[in-house]
Amino acid sequence: MDLGIAGKRAIVCASSRGLGRACAEALAREGVDVTINGRNAEALAATAAAIRDGTSVRVETVVGDIESEQTHETLLRACPEPDILVNNNGGPAPGRYQDWDRDSWIRALDSNMIAPALMIRAVLDGMVERGFGRIVNITSAMVKTPLPPMGLSTGARAGLTALSKGLSRQVASRNVTLNNLLPERFDTDRQKFMAEMRSKLGGISIDEAYDEMKKSIAAGRLGRPEEFGAACAFLCSAHAGYISGQNLQLDGGSYGGLV
Repeated sequence: MDLGIAGKRAIVCASSRGLGRACAEALAREGVDVTINGRNAEALAATAAAIRDGTSVRVETVVGDIESEQTHETLLRACPEPDILVNNNGGPAPGRYQDWDRDSWIRALDSNMIAPALMIRAVLDGMVERGFGRIVNITSAMVKTPLPPMGLSTGARAGLTALSKGLSRQVASRNVTLNNLLPERFDTDRQKFMAEMRSKLGGISIDEAYDEMKKSIAAGRLGRPEEFGAACAFLCSAHAGYISGQNLQLDGGSYGGLV
């Protein structure tokens, strides 16, 4: 299927690796010029080179923490009129509610709610004026199925979800959509970190930790980043203008609820 977005321009935050990179690669394969971002200059350059080698699109890079106002400004100088924004950032580590002080909560909100909210604010009016916009927030399956150790992450991301839902109703008539992708158990560096933590705390091997993860997923396996990227690309496509304010779970069929 031709997604109808060749020649569009995208900003993909936190995209030097993992699910952000998968989204950037999927968009580039559809002919979208991408501006990618990451804190590690070497990893970001390697990702940019891989995208350029596999496509003919323009690839810009911005090194920096997406929580920084300076990074936002640099991204918007590199791509002043984005048609697509993919918000992404690493989440806080699991922990105990009793250990999270005010600073912990402020850091979580800065990273996973305020930073993406400010990126949305920066691009939304231009999308409305041009009559096309696709905003996708990468959040977490635990926004709908929260667990206590992930409270910092889910608390902040649930706030972003609510904000996006309200905005989606305001701009839908201008062909601007806001949706959220809710991943669970994808084979990325994040899952490697989680497996290592489970191994250490549980006194089991890394392989055993991965086996536990796979058993928790109805599909019996971890998700592949390219599957996630393809879902993101479709939500950014010309065909997805009637889909907005939605939370799409990518969890191998594991969610037990109806809505």
